[in-house]
Amino acid sequence: MSRFLDPPQPKPLISEEKVDKTYKSMRLKVFLGAFFGYAAYYLVRKNLSLAAPDMIADGILDAGKVGLAMSAVSIAYAFSKFVMGSVSDRSDARKFLCVGLVLSALVMMSVGLIPFGTNTAVNTAIIFVMMLLVGWLSGFGWPPCGRIMAHWFSQNERSFKMSIWNVSHTIGSFSLGFLAIAGVALAADLGVAQSWRGNFVFPALIALVIALFCWWAIRDTPESCGLPAVGDWRNDHSGVKSKGAAGEKLPFKVLFVDYVLKNKLLWIVAISNVAVYMVRYGIGDWAPTYLQAKGIMTAAESKVAFSVHNIVGAVGTIACGWATSKIFKGRCAPMNVICMLLCGLGVLLYWMVGAGIIQAEPGTQKVLVYVALCMIGFFIYGPVALTGVQALNLVPKNAAGTAAGFVGLFGYLLGDAVCSKIVVGGIANSSSWDAAMLSVAIGSLIGVVLCALLIPSEKRLTQE
Repeated sequence: MSRFLDPPQPKPLISEEKVDKTYKSMRLKVFLGAFFGYAAYYLVRKNLSLAAPDMIADGILDAGKVGLAMSAVSIAYAFSKFVMGSVSDRSDARKFLCVGLVLSALVMMSVGLIPFGTNTAVNTAIIFVMMLLVGWLSGFGWPPCGRIMAHWFSQNERSFKMSIWNVSHTIGSFSLGFLAIAGVALAADLGVAQSWRGNFVFPALIALVIALFCWWAIRDTPESCGLPAVGDWRNDHSGVKSKGAAGEKLPFKVLFVDYVLKNKLLWIVAISNVAVYMVRYGIGDWAPTYLQAKGIMTAAESKVAFSVHNIVGAVGTIACGWATSKIFKGRCAPMNVICMLLCGLGVLLYWMVGAGIIQAEPGTQKVLVYVALCMIGFFIYGPVALTGVQALNLVPKNAAGTAAGFVGLFGYLLGDAVCSKIVVGGIANSSSWDAAMLSVAIGSLIGVVLCALLIPSEKRLTQE
């Protein structure tokens, strides 16, 4: 398996007159492959969340333990993204992404095909193990995409291109809901007794089709296609230089110790990512519960607000990436500071409306909540994308996956699982929702300080 995933050897350079046309064509194909490939990973990640109510109603799952099964995906994904990052740096991005996507789809599909019994404890244990496996395989998605972006796009354009690419997870999550609806309807039309199985099977089939497209579109590096390195083609040689050749397969010790554990700037990015993910999920995941608990919105209204928050986030991601590229010449730290500061103001508004500090009529109150959620969504998803870009910019291209995995481990494990779930939820349970949302606001302000620490170093690196 390891030999199968080995990156391809560089090919002889093609004739100079063909370089520009070939480069532009290949970059579009590779970008689309990475975009739709990563989106497809989201078609086979959160399926259990959609199927759980019907599975509980059918006596397949225990309502009290379904949350445990769902958490398995996030826990496994956090560690997998880190470990698989270093493996992807020594692998062919095309094979790595496609193999992981195919295996993820097959595992998720199998959940919809298992003939579960009537023992909910056994069923929950089986699904927990399956979700752990899905979470681990999900870690095959981001690292090869990071490798692709590092090798096919130079540093001063990468922030904008990666911001566009980062919208892929929004597209994937958005599409999953509709594909699940179609899958359930199709299962019912085919006479399947437990139509909830369509939540797992149909999206997985679509993911397999997308994997075929990715195999056609993606190539590992420009050098593997007979093209010069992207820095030579664009005359952009900024960024950290490798101890070896750009495409060289580095030893694990060099990847983990020299480029990650000893990289003080990468540690700051990773810790700042904790604050970013605390705000991202502390607001997004709790919004329906918070708004209903405070009596601000009904269940249906809170779901609409949640959707608007995410859609605006997709727009903000692209806008922040454009501003980073055009205004700050690819430097992410200044834009992250601006975004986290404005996002923090949005969180404070959100908290003050819910806490009654800002008093208004019910209609005006809802408008203010929408304004706050739009502010938060627009400005938080920029840093979500840009911290990934910073991770790539702080290491050589052949350590991109390892760096991205390290930063992602902090974001998903500490920022999401610990801070946004355990800390925020615990404060809400033991104290109040007002105190919980205030803790998220404090987290955003801490993020401002941590992001600002990188401004001098980032400016120096882009000038080298």
